[in-house]
Amino acid sequence: MHNYFCGWYFKCQSNTQTLAVIPAFHQSKEGSSASIQFITNHNAWNIPFSYHQFFQDKNKFQITLGNNHFSKDGMKLSLHTKDCSVEGSLLFGAFSPIRYDIMGPFQFIPFLQCRHSILSMKHSVTGNICINGVDYSFSNANGYLEGDRGYSFPKEYAWTQCFFEGGSLVLCVADIPFGLFSFTGIIGIIHYHGREYRLATYLGAKVIKIKNGELIIRQGSLTLSVKLLEQNHHPLLAPVSGAMKRTIHESACCRASYCFKQNHHTLFSFETMSASFEYEYPQ
Repeated sequence: MHNYFCGWYFKCQSNTQTLAVIPAFHQSKEGSSASIQFITNHNAWNIPFSYHQFFQDKNKFQITLGNNHFSKDGMKLSLHTKDCSVEGSLLFGAFSPIRYDIMGPFQFIPFLQCRHSILSMKHSVTGNICINGVDYSFSNANGYLEGDRGYSFPKEYAWTQCFFEGGSLVLCVADIPFGLFSFTGIIGIIHYHGREYRLATYLGAKVIKIKNGELIIRQGSLTLSVKLLEQNHHPLLAPVSGAMKRTIHESACCRASYCFKQNHHTLFSFETMSASFEYEYPQ
């Protein structure tokens, strides 16, 4: 049995509420298991499942965990434990995929610690999920979907995703072990007014700054600046050698700023209270 995990991050956000749902399968020397994690503006929950309850149809992108079903069309949830009761369903609109695999040529390198995928930068979300008596209601709200697989999350990394007027963006910067060495890897996508901009190590992107929640990335004529201004984080579990035994902290909805420039011309610059952020670098 080799160490392995795979998981998907379904983010749903209205003007007033944020809900992310993370179904996952994990396998380590300690055994195989599955889970669903939930994170909102105010709380987070982890629900363990037996690996026998996990089913994935890769051809149709369908994931089942017990009585909980996930697909490109939406999700249907029904689970009840001592600490968490969840019931409801959401429908998704058409996905906004990216032009090609976010890993680029790195998708062909074996033994990478973690591989990332982006299934939709932005799609509509409609429906209702009730968690412990609190309704999360979405009517033509925004959705985002990504996935990860491998055996461990990077030791140090930062990740952020945000919807904004005219677009959606995601950026991940991480310490990537590579044989006896390591390097800082960058992957980022910006969808803005019908255009796709991609920032990536394999395209020459460089980190200008990582400090105190601020990230500055430069690639040729493009510069993306991101800053976590006020955290609102809650604990989530992340994989280490396939086992979900690391605690990370995510702000599903927090205050942050973003600025994107091309040839010193500002394409957009804004501050928002609705950013999602993980910052796992030393402060």
